[in-house]
Amino acid sequence: MATESLFSRLVAVQVKCQGCEERRINVRVSIELQSTSNPIHRKDLVVRLTEDADPFFLYSLVISEEDFQSLKLQQSLLVDFSAFPQRFIDLLQLCIQEQNKDIPRFLLQLVSSGPNLEHAPSSLNVVETNPFKHLTHLSLKFLPGNDGEIKKFLATCLKCIKEEKLLLEQKLKKTEEELTRQLSYTQQSLSEKSRELDKLRNEWTSNTASLTNKHSQELTNEKEKALQVQAQYQQQNEQQKKDLEHLHHKTVQQLQNRLKELEIANKDLTERRYKGDSTVRELKAKLSGIEDECQRAKQEVLSLRRENATLDGECHEKEKQVNQLQTRVAVLEQEIKDKDQLVIRTKEVLDATQEQKAILEENTEKKQIQIGKLEATLKSLSTELLKANEIIKKLQGDVKALMSKLKLKNTVTIQQEKLLAEKEQLLQKEQKELQKAEGSCREKEQEVCKLQEQLETTVQKLEESKQLLKTNENVITWLNKQLNEIQVTRKQEVLGTSTPPSNTVSRTGISLHNMVDSRIPFLNSGLSYPISPLLAFQSFPDTTVKSANQQPSGAKVHFNMQLPEANRCTDTKPVLTAMSHPTNKENGETLGLEAKYLKKREDSIPLRGLNQNTSHNTGLLKSSALKKTHIPSKAASPPTASAYFPG
Repeated sequence: MATESLFSRLVAVQVKCQGCEERRINVRVSIELQSTSNPIHRKDLVVRLTEDADPFFLYSLVISEEDFQSLKLQQSLLVDFSAFPQRFIDLLQLCIQEQNKDIPRFLLQLVSSGPNLEHAPSSLNVVETNPFKHLTHLSLKFLPGNDGEIKKFLATCLKCIKEEKLLLEQKLKKTEEELTRQLSYTQQSLSEKSRELDKLRNEWTSNTASLTNKHSQELTNEKEKALQVQAQYQQQNEQQKKDLEHLHHKTVQQLQNRLKELEIANKDLTERRYKGDSTVRELKAKLSGIEDECQRAKQEVLSLRRENATLDGECHEKEKQVNQLQTRVAVLEQEIKDKDQLVIRTKEVLDATQEQKAILEENTEKKQIQIGKLEATLKSLSTELLKANEIIKKLQGDVKALMSKLKLKNTVTIQQEKLLAEKEQLLQKEQKELQKAEGSCREKEQEVCKLQEQLETTVQKLEESKQLLKTNENVITWLNKQLNEIQVTRKQEVLGTSTPPSNTVSRTGISLHNMVDSRIPFLNSGLSYPISPLLAFQSFPDTTVKSANQQPSGAKVHFNMQLPEANRCTDTKPVLTAMSHPTNKENGETLGLEAKYLKKREDSIPLRGLNQNTSHNTGLLKSSALKKTHIPSKAASPPTASAYFPG
């Protein structure tokens, strides 16, 4: 047995019982199609009425194809068994659409023969309310469920609920697992971010201290400038004040003259107003008289319309009579024309007969013998004519009956025309409602367009942020390369201080200082905004040229170096400083990178994209450093950026 559920929804039903008041209940109507093919292939339509609040409320109806044929004859249905379920569902949907209205057009009525719904069989009626009467489109008899049927129904409901429960439990487990994974991942990321935050705070405190000292000096300079500017502005304000007072006196005199003119105009206007009020009163009196006449005219129009309606009916009837008479006249005219043609033919025949009379007189003797025979045939023809006359009389009676039927049809058509006019009015109302709905749809579409525009703007912002991230990553990789170059040059300088004379050391110190000074703005900025690597590279050649021609003036960067163990000599100790730099006497701090950024930590993480480039760039960096310092390179590969940027 295969079951196919077609419909299952809550519907408002009007309940009618004997000796009880009418009430409305929300009933769940479920329609199923059961097909069995065990002994014989047959289909049954099962309709159940249940209430969600009351589990013992159960009414059921099983309609087979044989039962449907009897139902079709009883209620004069025009639908087959295959199309009946869909038509029934359409009627239910119409009831659902109309149930929230004060006066619904389609109603579902559950009428029981007994005082209670639980024991007595009841009928479900689909009713349409007309201005004339209530039309029942369909009435189905339902039987209340036995204990066994109720138990089966409750068992199926329990089974469905258990299946839903199992599905929900499985979903819950999956969601819990996903949430635990996400929680662990977020906790890890939070711990990493907190570490980064601590490091950034330390950097921030050092930067703020240096910036406050600079700003205090700038503030004092700006205060002095502000005092000078204030004195200039006070002089200008005094001159402007005098000019404005002079202008104010002029404007006051002009306004006084204007006020006098306006007072004169106001008097004229008040006089005109009084005149206007008197004319308005007269017009109101006239208007009241005209309104009375208008009401009388409206009453006369209504009476004339009524008379016009009666006259239209009489005119319609008279037009029908005229049409009937015109048809009769046309028939009579055709008969007259036929008779005229017969007269002409008879005249022609008479002329021919007179000519033939002489011939016929000769042949009369011969014909008399034939006449005897023809008289016998005439007698038989006369009997047939009598029968034909009787048939004609019967046909005339049928024509009279048809005429009476035509009159009835005319009256029916008039009623149908009235119904058509009413339906046209209803159609117009529905068209107006449709136009309103279309207007609301357009407004919704406009809102959707606005939301789409907002979405597009957010997507553009997202793409811009992604591009910003990419540029930041490029800057980080560029900084790593620069740090590697600085490290290599520093090592070469440390190695160079032990072997060559003092002249070479001073040269390398100058070039290194100038290169590092040119890069300090990028390192101290904290990467608060993206820096293109091309611009950074363009600033280096100028600084190197200046370093060759001029002596270094201003602050110099102090680097603390640690040589790798592979390149340390046993005889000589490692030189940790490339060259000494003076401190900032005003602030009491050393300029450049601090020692904590240049020390290597155990928990440091190498910056992304650096390990791939170190092996490729070491040879190039060594050669460039050798050209600047003129010292043979014996240093090993530079350490990773994790030594300078821990974490």
